[in-house]
Formats: sequence, structure tokens, C-alpha cells
Amino acid sequence: YIVTASDDNTARVWDAKTGEPVTEPLKHENSVNPAQFSPDGKYIVTASYDYTARVWDAKTGEPVTESLRHEGPVYSAQFSPDGKYIVTASSDNTARVWDAKTGEPVTEPLKHEESVRSAQFSPDGKYIVTASSDNTARVWDAKTGEPVTESLRHEGPVYSAQFSPNGKYIVTASASWDKTAKVWEFPPLEELIDKYRNDLEHD
Repeated sequence: YIVTASDDNTARVWDAKTGEPVTEPLKHENSVNPAQFSPDGKYIVTASYDYTARVWDAKTGEPVTESLRHEGPVYSAQFSPDGKYIVTASSDNTARVWDAKTGEPVTEPLKHEESVRSAQFSPDGKYIVTASSDNTARVWDAKTGEPVTESLRHEGPVYSAQFSPNGKYIVTASASWDKTAKVWEFPPLEELIDKYRNDLEHD
């Protein structure tokens, strides 16, 4: 199957072989930005300028949770690698983590100073990286919502941030007069804790 997202306020599911629609349109009240399948292909999450993300049954096109609500347009929505959680990014200066089955928030909002353009899970699902118009990307603990590193700084808005497949690096991309992408090392939190303990032992 293929899922598409459109300015016509819908996402649509298609048969990849025939090009025929599989369900009725998945309807929002405003433009739909991205639409993504869950890792097992059973569900779809959509993000919209109507201030919501929504979770749908991929076979029936029926919603499976209440709408995931922000206070501004939602720019991105992504399942965690195990499909249990969803992270959304919005112009309300937050990213939010949700339980994919219940639609309930899992952590407090992940706060920036300006719009959050994207939010992505790490390959192991333990961390989230967010990119913001406040000139930073930030890395968060996916369970607690706490930041785990200093902000990754650019000199212009950061439009995307993503982990490498092995989770050891993060790439960020900026626009405006910054005009750069940057690659950052990301040691897992356990390594940072071990290093901190070792430093204490040797002081």
C-alpha cells in the first residue's frame, strides 16, 4: 500500500499495484502534511494544519484514537520503531509524545522557544531529536521528556534533525543565512553517565 497526504485536507491509502483507493479518504479540517504507516503497517498517523494529528486503521480508514491535539499546526508525526508511541511537532513551540493505542500524552511537552519543525525517534526508540525555528535541535529522553544533551546550535532556523541508522550521530539542517547541515556525535545516555562516574572517581 501507499499513503499520500494533500492540501485537499485528506490523506489517502492506495493499492500499490493497481493504484486504486483502499479506504475512504482520511479527513482533516485543513491541509495534511505528512502521513506515515506504523512499523507493522496496520496503522497510519497523519499531521495537519488543523492543529491535530490522527491515528487511523490502515485497512478500514477508521480513526482508532481521539485526535492528538496541539495549539498550532502540526508539522510532523512519526511512530516509534516499536509502534507503541507517536511523536508530533508543532508551531505551538512543542513536540509531544503520545501512546499510539490510547492517544494519551506520555510526557510533558518537549518545549522550544519557537516552532518545532520536526521530531524523530532514535533507532532504538529511547530518544527523540527535535528541530526548531529557535536555531536549535534538542535531544530528549523519550520516556521522561527530559533533555539529555546541550542544545545543538545553528545560526538560523533548524528544519530537520535525524539520527543515523546506528544512533551514534545526528544530522541537522538549517536554512536562511546559516545555509549549513551539521553532524553531531551522540553517545547514549548510559555512556555519558559512565563517563561522569569515571570523572568523579578520578577527581
